Amino acid sequence: MTQHPTAEERRPANDGPKAAARNRAALIAAAREIYAEHGLGAPLSGIARRAGVGQGVLYRHFPDRAAVANAVLEENVREVEQAAAASGATLSGVLGVLTWHLTESAAFIGLLHADLTGGRTDGQADDRTDGVHAHASALSERVARSLRGHLTGGHRLGGSDDLMLAVAMVSGAVTGPTREERERRALAAWRLLGVKVGAVRPFAG
Repeated sequence: MTQHPTAEERRPANDGPKAAARNRAALIAAAREIYAEHGLGAPLSGIARRAGVGQGVLYRHFPDRAAVANAVLEENVREVEQAAAASGATLSGVLGVLTWHLTESAAFIGLLHADLTGGRTDGQADDRTDGVHAHASALSERVARSLRGHLTGGHRLGGSDDLMLAVAMVSGAVTGPTREERERRALAAWRLLGVKVGAVRPFAG
């Protein structure tokens, strides 16, 4: 006698949590690409399309523009914080990790400039980026705290705004078609500022 599968057996396994995790990862990856091409003010619809999901899926994971930007940039900031908190950390070493992220992520550069210019690199107000700017300011301040913790007395960047202004100036020099070219330009900018930078690499733990 032929055995037919029951309705329960025919039903596919519930892949909801796995699908949700895949969708979130795809959205973050797409946002990194879109931000690199169009900056932090890029439309969310473009991010959803690049990820291959509908905007409803995007909003289930990220309620607003700021949440997307925060998710994308959190990894950059967290690694700088980890480098600063590591045993034996020095300012030059932390700057090396920071510089690596600058050469890898145009969105990270946008974050640092957004904090200094009110959300746009041309200094003008933009309602579309207000929420992103609030998050960018908080994340940028975390970077600043990590660096300030390693400033020694009398350091040339010891002024109230000097440190992050220098970081923004260096990030502005990070251009070029390859990561190697961007790193070369970043290190040249630090040299012109008279600041020593350690090995340009991600934080290894």
